[in-house]
Parts: sequence; structure tokens; C-alpha cells
Amino acid sequence: MRIPDVAPGAKVLALGHYQPANVVTNDDLAKTIETNDEWIQSRVGIKERKIAGAAESVEDMAVQAGGKALAASGLSAADIDLVIVATCTLETQIPNASAIVAHRLGITAPGAFDVNAACAGFCFALGVASSAIRAGSAKHVLVIGAEKLSQWIDWTDRSTAVIFADGAGAAVVGPADAPGIGPVVWGSSGDKSDAIIINERDTFLHQEGQTVFRWATTALHPIAKEACERAGVDPSELAAFVPHQANLRIIEAIARKIGADNAVVARDIVTAGNTSAASIPLALSRMLERGEVRSGQLALILGFGAGLTYAGQVIEIP
Repeated sequence: MRIPDVAPGAKVLALGHYQPANVVTNDDLAKTIETNDEWIQSRVGIKERKIAGAAESVEDMAVQAGGKALAASGLSAADIDLVIVATCTLETQIPNASAIVAHRLGITAPGAFDVNAACAGFCFALGVASSAIRAGSAKHVLVIGAEKLSQWIDWTDRSTAVIFADGAGAAVVGPADAPGIGPVVWGSSGDKSDAIIINERDTFLHQEGQTVFRWATTALHPIAKEACERAGVDPSELAAFVPHQANLRIIEAIARKIGADNAVVARDIVTAGNTSAASIPLALSRMLERGEVRSGQLALILGFGAGLTYAGQVIEIP
């Protein structure tokens, strides 16, 4: 057996994101369900969300975000040898999204698989990408979180219709002389798996909002702190905290408890809604685009959602 020469570390080389053009405001929703802007903002912090068109698929959005990340990385399609798509909202389970997305981006014969860890999916996929590079199984990995939650939502149910949205975010990951992606801290609470569920093929997403809220605001800040500890980073050194954009109250509760007083906290949910596995790369890409963070700074990312699953790591911003 021959052990290949491997990179001592992996890092995010570039980011990209995509949001549908269709903007749905709280006032728009109030025309069809019993709700209003004040009620929605006070409970989840959302003002508006982006919803994909009927003909716009998860794969379409993944291609858009992945293409932008690839272009920003300076690499070509030929340089990518692994594609991972994190999603839980495909119309059908076979074929997977990753092989389709790779083909549409001109990436020839890469390893290609999907990850379904719901809203934690991007962090799980990023952890796998980093490990693949450091083990010598891949050289450059395209990691994408893409979701079309609008097709799994009952638009007459205000408990979910006001929260979820569509979009995609992507990262190109490559080798590095020093680690740019910290150890992933991941886990699950399967005893609460029925808190967010689609019961049958022809039903919609159901969420026990209070159960999820209590779990997220009490169980996740230790995970965030552990991710910092395992990366050898004090929370005060963080430039950004980018949690899954689930609920503004959850985001702010976790942020208060981790001690990252100098970090910019992502609040992308206000204008993007909850985009599940897409939310972290989408939010971080937009923060970088707006100049809220700079290349080389450190960000803590933390995903959590259905399963219940959770994962987080410290990364160097590309």
C-alpha cells in the first residue's frame, strides 16, 4: 500500500451564492394567511424571503452558486475532483444533485454525492471535504448547500410559510500549508427527530417550533465553544459568527452565550429567510461581498436542524 503525499491542511478558497429573483414580503403573505409583519418579525425576525420560480430547481440554484464560487477561486472545472451537495429538498432522491450539478458545470468524472443533514448539511459536507483533502482522496472540492423549501411548505400554514425560503451557497475547498478549516464538532439528537419532519411523500414539512427553539437556545452554544477550543481559537478572536439562519431570536441567543464579542453576527435571515443547508454559505458569501468581513479573518460556522443534527467549525475566510 502506498500512502500519498497529503496536504497538512485544507481551506476555503472562494465562496459564491445565489438567490431567486422573486421577493415575498410579510405583507404579501398577509394577503393569503392570517398573519402580519409585526407578528412575523417579533417571532422569527424575517422581513422578506426569496422564493424560486416553479421551473427553478435545486440543481439550477446549486449550479448558479457553484459556478460563482468556482469563478472566484481562479480554478477551472478540470481542477475539481469532488462535488458534494448538501440538500434535503430534492423533488426525487435518484439521481443525486451532485452528479447533475458537476456535469452542468463542466466538471468531468468527479466523485459526487449528496449530504442530507438538513440545516446542518453544509457544515457536515465541509468537514468531509476537508478530511478528503487531508487524506489525499481529493485535491479540490466544490461544496454546495442548495434548497427549494418552498415546494415542501404548506402555504396556508403560517407556522412554516413565514419561515422557509429558497437559495444556494457554495465554497471551493483546496489544500493549504496550514489548516484553514478547524476540526468539525458534530452530532445528533435522534430522540427529537420528530420535531422537524415530513411524515409521508405527499405531505408537507411540519415543525414543532417551541421544541426546536428550546433545544437550539440551550444545547448548541457548548457545541460552538467546543469548535473554537478544538481549533485553538478563543471566541474573542472571531471576526464573524455565522450560524444557520433559523430564527433571529435563536441566532442572538447563541451569539450572547459564546462570548464572541468582537464578531459580526450573520443576520441574513431578515431578508433571506431560512434556507436550510444553503443558509451558512449564503450568509457568509453575502457578508464578504458587503465588506463586513475580510479575507484571512476567522469565522465560526454552526449548522443545526432536522434530525436533530448539528455541526460546527472555525474557518479562515477566503
